[in-house]
Amino acid sequence: MNKAKTKTVDALTTIAVFKGRQVRRLLHENEWWFSVVDVVGALTDSPDAGAYWRKLKQRLVEEGSEVVTFCHGLKLPAADRKYYETDCATAEGLFRIIQSIPSTKAEPFKRWLAKVGFERVQEIENPELATKRTRMLYKLKGYSDDWIEKRMRGIAIREELTDEWQKRGAAEERDYEILTAEISKAAFGVTPSEYKQLKGLKRENLRDHMDDFELIFTMLGERSTTEIHRQEESRGVSKLKADAHAGGRIAGDARQALEKRLKRPIVSSQNYLREIEAAKRLKGSN
Repeated sequence: MNKAKTKTVDALTTIAVFKGRQVRRLLHENEWWFSVVDVVGALTDSPDAGAYWRKLKQRLVEEGSEVVTFCHGLKLPAADRKYYETDCATAEGLFRIIQSIPSTKAEPFKRWLAKVGFERVQEIENPELATKRTRMLYKLKGYSDDWIEKRMRGIAIREELTDEWQKRGAAEERDYEILTAEISKAAFGVTPSEYKQLKGLKRENLRDHMDDFELIFTMLGERSTTEIHRQEESRGVSKLKADAHAGGRIAGDARQALEKRLKRPIVSSQNYLREIEAAKRLKGSN
C-alpha cells in the first residue's frame, strides 16, 4: 500500500450514504478519498468488512494486481471518535477495486460513486458550491450562524496567508507548521499541538473546537501576518518567521487586554464543539 502523508486541511471529513450504509470520505489533495473498508461493507454486507478487505487485498497482491496501488493510508475518524490510518481510494481507484468484488450492488454503487464524485468536480468549477456544503455541514453539527460566519472567514484568511507563504519561499508543509506555530505562540502562548492537548484533542481540527474569541484572535494573528509580509516584501523562511511572530504578537496583545478586562482567560481547556454536542444531547433528553 502506498503511504501518503496526512495533511492538515480545513475541509471536513464527511459521511456519504449509499442505500443506508455510511461511507467516510476525506478531501485530500483536492480530491475525495473514500474509505475502502466502508465501500466493501456497503457492497458485501459482510459482518467483518475489515477482514474481508484484508483477505481481498492479500489475494490481489498475490495475483500481482495493481489495484492496491490505488490505496493510500489516510486518517479517518472511527466510532470511538479517534482517528486511525485507513485504506482510502479516489473514485477512479474504487472503480478498479469494485471490479474485484462479486456483488449485485456493484453497478448501482458505481452510479452512486459517479454522482458523488461529480459533486467534487462541480465544486472545483464553482467554489461557491463547496462553501455552501461546508456551511451546511457545520450547521448540521449544531454551530450557530454567527460562529459559521467567523469560521468561514477564518478559512479564507488562512488560505490567503498560505498563498503568501508559498510565494515568499515557504516551500514545504513543515515550513507552514513552523510559521503557524510561531503565530500561535505569540497570539495564545501555546503552539497548536499544545493547544490541542489543552482541549483534549488528538487529530481533530483545532479550529472547529474554538469559540468565537479564539477564532477572532486566530484571524487577527494570521491577517496581520499577511499584511506584514506584503508591507515589508518579506522573503525566506527566517524573515517570514519573524513576521509571523510580529503578527501573532498583535493578536496576543489584544487577547491579553481583553482577558484583563473580562478577568478570565481566553485560552482554556474549553472545547466548543463538545459543548454544542452536550447541549444537543441535553435538549434531546428533555
